[in-house]
Formats: sequence, C-alpha cells, structure tokens
Amino acid sequence: VQLVESGGGLVQAGDSLRLSCAASGRAFNTYGAAWFRRAPAKERQFVAEIDWTGGTIDYADFVKGRFTISRDNAGVYLQMNSLKPEDTAVYYCAATATGWGGLDESGFESWGQGTQVTVSS
Repeated sequence: VQLVESGGGLVQAGDSLRLSCAASGRAFNTYGAAWFRRAPAKERQFVAEIDWTGGTIDYADFVKGRFTISRDNAGVYLQMNSLKPEDTAVYYCAATATGWGGLDESGFESWGQGTQVTVSS
C-alpha cells in the first residue's frame, strides 16, 4: 500500500490541525495504521494506532486527550487539538498488512514520506 500524508503546517500553541494519510494500492481496509513522529534531533516515536477494524485504538501518553486517530477505506487521519510547541515534528503515517503493528515502527512495513508540523509558542 502507498501512503501520502498531508495537512501539516505552521500553527500557534493551542491551535488544531488535522493530518490526513491517503492510502492507495492494496485493500487498505484490511491494514492496521498508525501515526509516528520525529522531532528535531530525536528518534521517531509512536503517536497513535488504529487496527484494521477501527475498533482498537492506542495513543502515546503525551497525546491522550488531545489527539484523535480515525480511519476510513481511503486513509487514516489524526485530529490534533491543543497543540504544544513540543508537538513540533515530522509526522509519518504507517500501515501493516497484519492488522495491528504495535507500538514499535518495526511492526509496520509501509510508510509515507511525512508532513511537517510546527507549533510556535
């Protein structure tokens, strides 16, 4: 499956953004999907995941209550509210044909190229 992210940008602290990840190729509705991010000078870290049914969702502690992951047959989305400067990063979507990839990036075999999110204070 091919993944293309969009929706990033420059916002102020407290603002919201909605990231989209368009999926094409194989039947995306059978894939688990997730969002990861990489902040400057840091390793890529897990943000949120949704399984192939949409019924199981997990979030990193630092986004719980602020970010919401969702999906449809066309892609996966990340609604980000109450953004903080520390949320500044390149955000990547990922997908796995296994239906659930877990919290580590090794569980995902398809990746997008990323979209930059910058939050100013």
